[in-house]
Amino acid sequence: MLQPTMADVALAAGFSKNTVSLALRGSPRISETTRIRIEEVARDLGYRLNPTVAHLMAELRQNRLPGFQATLAMINAHENREALFKHPTIPAYVNGCRKRAKQLGYQLDEFWMHEPNMTAARWFSIFRARNIRGIVIVGLMQRNRLPQHLASLWEEFPALVTGVRTREPALSFACSDQHTLALIAFEKAVALGYKRPALVLDGVIDDLIEGRFTAGFLTGQARFLPADPRTQPFYEVSAARSDPSLFGKWLEENKPDVIFTLYHEVKRWIQDLGLHVPDDIGLIQYEWRADHGAWAGMNQRNDLVGEAAVDMLVSMVHHNERGVPEHPRATMIGSQWVNGTTVKQNEPPV
Repeated sequence: MLQPTMADVALAAGFSKNTVSLALRGSPRISETTRIRIEEVARDLGYRLNPTVAHLMAELRQNRLPGFQATLAMINAHENREALFKHPTIPAYVNGCRKRAKQLGYQLDEFWMHEPNMTAARWFSIFRARNIRGIVIVGLMQRNRLPQHLASLWEEFPALVTGVRTREPALSFACSDQHTLALIAFEKAVALGYKRPALVLDGVIDDLIEGRFTAGFLTGQARFLPADPRTQPFYEVSAARSDPSLFGKWLEENKPDVIFTLYHEVKRWIQDLGLHVPDDIGLIQYEWRADHGAWAGMNQRNDLVGEAAVDMLVSMVHHNERGVPEHPRATMIGSQWVNGTTVKQNEPPV
């Protein structure tokens, strides 16, 4: 008896061969209802994909850029109109979004959320004129809430956020796994021989990410250090930029031997107090970047966060998902340790 072919499945199911092929590969371009129907027909006919041919076709598809699919909107939510390419960290998200969109055949049109005199009706008019299919939001750095007057946008278009979780509205999001990042950094510091790790973090940022850096740091303290004495986090970074004595007072009271931080200027504050890095105090960046020189830290791979955001958004577009989700989905990207000269180099064997 001859084995059924894909053409047989297509004829029995009432779909084209291309639709059957996409459905049997689990493509997000095919609705769940259609996929289930085609899988049932294939199963009833006894059809099986040839694994050798399937692998070969997958390799060919991977090496071939898709044609144009649709246009997505990338909305810059930062207060600075030029943050997409001038901010210290936001461009990494943007580059990831652009790279993945290009790979999938999508065009990204850029917008600024704080454009003056832009009503929701005006946004709708522009999006419809450009045939926008979905929205990715980047650059939220001060708050995790979106403007109320744009609420109708999130109801009409598939939308998600990069970098943070929003509360009002609660959209799906992609971000780095900040809690695990902080915990791994703590483990690394302990492995390097540090006894009094400390956290220096702006309170606004801590609130923005719902305390996940602090939670990872405190988990590390509880897991690896005795109950007393422990250092207290320093959250007055903004105030210390105007009055560094605040940092100096905290440093004297807590006497850390290594500091976790996001901020380059902490090194200067330490040096201004007559101390040396790493001889007196080590420094570990929670958001390591190549332009920070020889710092040790955790590379958050925000470019991969951007790529994941576009993957999520394209899936939402294909499945016609819109409106604020009842159960927002999250994709979290792991970080990588990068060694550097701001910490001890005599790591003991584990």
